[in-house]
Amino acid sequence: MKKLVLNILSLNLLLISTMLIVGCGKSTVPEPIPTDTFKLTGISIPGTISVALNSDIPIVGNGFAAGDKLKFTSVDNASVKHEFTVSNVTSTGVTINIGATINSGRYNISAVRGTKEITLGSTTLSIQSNTNIPDIAGKNIKGIVYCNGKGIANVVVSDGIEVTKTNADGIYYLQSAKKHGYVFISIPSNYEVATKNKLPAFFEYLTSSTTVVDQRNFELSEVDNKNHVIIAMADMHLANRNNDISQFKSGFYAEASSYASQLKSSGIKVYGIALGDMSWDAYWYENSYALSNYLNEIDGIGFQIFNIMGNHDNDPYKAFDFPAESPFKQIIGPSYYSINIGKVHYVILDDVQYINAGGSQGVIGARDYLEVVSAEQINWLGKDLAEVTDKTTPVIVALHTPVHSVSVNSSGQQVTGNDLTNGTELKAVFNGFSNVKFISGHTHINYNVEISSNMYEHNIAAISATWWWTGKSGYAGNHICKDGSPGGYGIFEVNDKVVKYTFKGIGYNKNKQFRTYDRNTIEINAANFTPSASDTYKAMVPTYAGEYNTQNKGNIVMINVFNYDNSCSLEVKENGLPLTVTRKYKKDPLHIISYEMQRLNYNAEPTSSFITNNSSHIFEVTASSATSTLEIKLTDRNGNVFTETMTRPKEFKTSMQ
Repeated sequence: MKKLVLNILSLNLLLISTMLIVGCGKSTVPEPIPTDTFKLTGISIPGTISVALNSDIPIVGNGFAAGDKLKFTSVDNASVKHEFTVSNVTSTGVTINIGATINSGRYNISAVRGTKEITLGSTTLSIQSNTNIPDIAGKNIKGIVYCNGKGIANVVVSDGIEVTKTNADGIYYLQSAKKHGYVFISIPSNYEVATKNKLPAFFEYLTSSTTVVDQRNFELSEVDNKNHVIIAMADMHLANRNNDISQFKSGFYAEASSYASQLKSSGIKVYGIALGDMSWDAYWYENSYALSNYLNEIDGIGFQIFNIMGNHDNDPYKAFDFPAESPFKQIIGPSYYSINIGKVHYVILDDVQYINAGGSQGVIGARDYLEVVSAEQINWLGKDLAEVTDKTTPVIVALHTPVHSVSVNSSGQQVTGNDLTNGTELKAVFNGFSNVKFISGHTHINYNVEISSNMYEHNIAAISATWWWTGKSGYAGNHICKDGSPGGYGIFEVNDKVVKYTFKGIGYNKNKQFRTYDRNTIEINAANFTPSASDTYKAMVPTYAGEYNTQNKGNIVMINVFNYDNSCSLEVKENGLPLTVTRKYKKDPLHIISYEMQRLNYNAEPTSSFITNNSSHIFEVTASSATSTLEIKLTDRNGNVFTETMTRPKEFKTSMQ
């Protein structure tokens, strides 16, 4: 009995000892996730995460626990969410596997534990493709065009001379002379590229010789841009003079930025095309203000801008075209290329051959040039258009100098001339296409040319109006071009294959499409408009004022229709009765008092290329009375109607609308 008791006591002691040992040791059972407290510290989320699908991403931070999840919510579409369970939990961070279904884009990242959620930050996720591309003989450029890690087939790729397409895996090869120093893609429909260094990243620079293979890859983002808007902006002439920067920022920049924001909030994609002369070569060195300054000024406007080279975007220290365009290529990118937005094919051309006689280092040359599309571009264009197999595709060709010029004959009929030296050759490249539109700038005036049933040109007045003179401090306080149009820009509204155009004056309501003048009240003389001028400059007033130097009491009313074309209808009624409308080829009087008279008043002779020119879109009617009210109705080619009730007499002054 005694032995049995001792055995039982020994067993109990053994059990107690075992329990004590186990109790003092580390448990092998996982600790439960502490749902009552959820605190993370030291979180670091990279601004950009570039990774292949099914890859691991490390996240730095303290306080994570097994079972936590990271949620990625799309910034652009909050209904798109992806959750990833963390692994490799340590005191310094965790790892997640990105899986195979997430797409590139901007994401807000949060941590989830049970019902609790903590916002950690945001990132731009870039899903990378397999970039291990083998070389092949006879090709010195290679790469892949991809979206969400997958190659995109049939994307057109070019070096500005040769043209090729990506294969089924999104891979391309090109044999290049590397003359221009870059390779670019023709962005395919319903895709976009990222913005890189303030520019759309549709091109990459080449750094190797022709004997070495350069690999350049292009990442795309999928979008729906079948319906979109193009803001076409010509001739900014930013040079840090004439208060141009403040006028630009408070005028066009603010207006276009607001307009783009409204469009995007409605789900409409918006892009810009700068039609050349963003800078002003004469002041590159004098004012230390050139193309990089333009990029700084336009940055943040809210939409991508595709740029065209103008004559003033060349280096004035360099003679001949190829050396002079080098800064543009190095700072802005290709001088000619193509892109696809929705169902429209856009072609950007350089139609300025810069000569700049006498230009050398430290010496600004003559800055002379020819208006011509080079043979090299014509050849490239033929190859590019060959890849557009649907000839009903609308093609918009953007260039700096216009293809055509216009005037009006004594019968009031528009007369079209050739402005581009090889315009006929250029137009022939588009044979077979049913809808071709040229858009141009350079002239600082508005006009439209219906070339044929399938070809049209819009020449668009300038952002800078009269090179920023009329809005300069102490001048007219308005913003007006040489033909009387307000400084402004073109708006192309694209719905599928339907393209509608309108001109928008900066600071004007979109419905302001014409200005009326009461000829009875116009008398441009020295007493009224150059009171501070010396006798020498006062004596010049009649020359610049022309027919407006004296009063005309014939009850003539003038109407300047900014965006007129031959499909417009202009009707004027007096007391309910229609008046005969006559088209004239004459000068706009408001521009004369806004530029020429202002310069004379400062005892300065107006610059010849800035003075008022004959406008092709001024109309006249003759009223029966000096005090009658006129009803004016303009109907444009798209059926839009614009009206004005003109009360007369109407005062003539620089602030008139």
